[in-house]
Amino acid sequence: MVLEGNTINLAVRFLLEMSGLVALGMWGWTRGDGVLKYVLALAVPLIAAVIWGIFAVPDDPSRSGNAPISVPGLVRIVLELAFFASVVWALFAMHQSIFGWLFGVIVVVHYLVSYERVSWLLRQ
Repeated sequence: MVLEGNTINLAVRFLLEMSGLVALGMWGWTRGDGVLKYVLALAVPLIAAVIWGIFAVPDDPSRSGNAPISVPGLVRIVLELAFFASVVWALFAMHQSIFGWLFGVIVVVHYLVSYERVSWLLRQ
């Protein structure tokens, strides 16, 4: 089955996920003072990573097939898009509009290239 996609697309997805977590941490850092700055910089990306990691579609070949909490494919797509949208929002909130636009465009292109996975998720 071709659902796993090519290596380059999977690498792009991984880089989007990691850079998204970094951006959310940076946003948290800019929102607090003192100790709260550290708490938000760690807690915001940690919460996002936990949500990303535990809600999955069973047998999703692009995610090792494990699903700690099983969800339908549409729910998974909504969670992924909500994560990426929150990253774009965080970048704009930090007045990094060029990076916000760039990140958003790369996400859209990634999902267009991943049409087989998106189609598979929608059938689950």
